[in-house]
Amino acid sequence: MQRDAHALYSDHHGWLLEWLHRRLRHAENAADLAHDTFLQVLGRPEQLRELRQPRAWLSTIAHGLLVDRLRRQRLERAYLAAIAQLPEAETPSPEQRLVLLETLTQIDALLDGLAPRVRTAFLLSRLEGLGYREIAQRLAVSLSSVEKYMATAIRHCYLAQCAQ
Repeated sequence: MQRDAHALYSDHHGWLLEWLHRRLRHAENAADLAHDTFLQVLGRPEQLRELRQPRAWLSTIAHGLLVDRLRRQRLERAYLAAIAQLPEAETPSPEQRLVLLETLTQIDALLDGLAPRVRTAFLLSRLEGLGYREIAQRLAVSLSSVEKYMATAIRHCYLAQCAQ
């Protein structure tokens, strides 16, 4: 396995770095993502042994990491903008900010893959405490639609937790 990983790195690291650099236009970010991609490779020894198209596999892993990074940056910007609106006395400490941002990132990842209305209904219920009728009115859908949305969201969260 170690020899396979070394050969994959030797043969394709330069190509991956260039591939990422073209997309990011920033050498340090490209190098970070290339590094993270090969860390992911090390965690998948069974796939490494059966590898047929290394560049396709590496670019798929790197693309997923890139999407995750962009998503986290978007979430972090929104979080920092929300914190900037708080009175100074209510502003969380740097340690609290980090914990809250990590929690938000985990929630975002957990809800990834839900249809927008399902996600919105779930968030209105859990974060704003709205009842199903209020959610139905806000989303301009039937009560039974909200019930279906919530069942879908809860099932999705349950399955995501079981997969971890």
